[in-house]
Amino acid sequence: MESHLEKTKHVNLLMDCYSDLLTDKQREYLSLYYEEDLSLAEIADEFGVSRTAVYDNLKRTVRSLEDYENKLHLLEKHLKRLELINKIEDQTQESYDDIHSYLEMLRRI
Repeated sequence: MESHLEKTKHVNLLMDCYSDLLTDKQREYLSLYYEEDLSLAEIADEFGVSRTAVYDNLKRTVRSLEDYENKLHLLEKHLKRLELINKIEDQTQESYDDIHSYLEMLRRI
């Protein structure tokens, strides 16, 4: 099971990839909850809605972000690129062929 910190990190990464696909309200709720760490009650007070409404909106929006990722794989590809870049940086002493193969993998992602 994911900890709250892991969930927050994951949602923030998904937001980086897919926030343009969300409504302004969805983006604002996610930002307040996951980036600014406001409680459901604080968000509900700010928008004049119930905590349940905020919770339901957050849950639906995170599900939408996960659906986008399942279809488009932008975050997965981004993380693979970072992993390969780190390998290249870590292995600067390796032969040119190894670095060349890592670069080819990056191009294919």
